[in-house]
Amino acid sequence: MTSRMSFALPLVAFAVWIAPLAAQDAPKPQEPAAPAVNPAIVPVPRDGAWRERHDKINADVAAHRGDCELILVGDSITQGWEGTGKGVWKDRMAPRHAVNLGISGDRTEHVLWRFENGNLEGITPKVAVVMIGTNNFGHGTSSPEQVLEGVRAVVTRLRERLPATKVLLLGIFPRGDRFNEMRGNVLQVNQALARLQDGAQVFFTDIGHVFLEDDGSISKDVMPDALHLSAEGYQRWADAIEPLLVKLLAA
Repeated sequence: MTSRMSFALPLVAFAVWIAPLAAQDAPKPQEPAAPAVNPAIVPVPRDGAWRERHDKINADVAAHRGDCELILVGDSITQGWEGTGKGVWKDRMAPRHAVNLGISGDRTEHVLWRFENGNLEGITPKVAVVMIGTNNFGHGTSSPEQVLEGVRAVVTRLRERLPATKVLLLGIFPRGDRFNEMRGNVLQVNQALARLQDGAQVFFTDIGHVFLEDDGSISKDVMPDALHLSAEGYQRWADAIEPLLVKLLAA
C-alpha cells in the first residue's frame, strides 16, 4: 500500500505542474468572423473609357435639366439604345426627353457610385426605368443573394435621390441561348425583386419572356450573342413596357 502511494504522489505532482502549461498551449476559442461585405452594395468607380462615358452622361443630364421626363439606368444593354436600338429610341424614347444612363460592363456598385457623382444631378424625371445586375453574375462573383441586395440598393438610393420619380424596375433579362444555371439564378433574383413593388412609387415587371422562342431558346435575331439586343430585341423591349410606361408618365 505504501509503495503504491509513493508511486501515485509523483504522478499527482506532475499533473498539478503540467496542467497550467497544457492550458496555455490549448487553442483559444476563435472569435466569430466578421460578416463579409457584399461588393454589390459598395459604391465604386471604374477607369479608362468608363470615365469618358460617365462624363458624357453627366453632360447629357445637365443639358436636360429643364425637360427630362425619363431616364434609363443600366449597363451595356441599356447603353445599346444608342447603338442597335437607336431607331427604336428615336421613335419611343427621344420624344419623352429621355436620358440614357447605361454604361457597358457596369454592375450595381458602379451605378451606386454614379448616382452620387452627377448622374442624377438637377433632374426630376417622372419615371426611371432600371435594369441592372447581369454583370454581377457574369463579370463578378456575386451570389444571387448578393445580386438581389445590390439591385435593392440601387432602387433604394434612386428613391432617396429622386423621391418624386416613379421607378419601373425590370427583371434582369435572360442570357444564354439555351437553358442554363445562370438563367435559373436570374429567375430567382427576379422573383425576389418583385417584392419591391409598392404600387405607388416602385413598379416591377419581368419582360424576359418576350426575348424567348417557344422552346425557351434565344434567337440570334433577338440577341446575337445571347446577351445583347438586336434592333428587334429593342423593339420587343419597347413594346413590352409601353403600356405601363404610358400609365406612369401620365400619373
